[in-house]
Amino acid sequence: MSTHQGDSPSRQRPSTPRPVPRTNTFTCVRCGLTVGALDPEGSVRNHCPSCLHSRHLDDHVDGGPSECRARMSPISVAVPRAGDWTVVHRCTRCGELATGPVSPDDNHLILMRMAVRPLATPPFPLELFGEL
Repeated sequence: MSTHQGDSPSRQRPSTPRPVPRTNTFTCVRCGLTVGALDPEGSVRNHCPSCLHSRHLDDHVDGGPSECRARMSPISVAVPRAGDWTVVHRCTRCGELATGPVSPDDNHLILMRMAVRPLATPPFPLELFGEL
């Protein structure tokens, strides 16, 4: 889902310390799809565009590589101040949270489902609004 306004210079994508050749691929840990390491805009992707799952490769708490290597499940989307959507992942083994930018070819249906989930199932009865 492309959430940026055209090709504005304010759009900031995380940079990679080294260039990634367009021929690099990885196999999705959940659905088995062979995925290009770069998204259509040429940015390094950290999750499968089909099911949005990824692998726990980076230790986001201590920095550096992670020894966990378990599946990271998409649990939510977030919109930081810059305005670009990010996918929030939780590791299925250790519970660590991580975020990654939404790519233009990510599954729009899954992104929207995650975005509206809090509204569809609020932590309080909706009948309370009738009493206000």
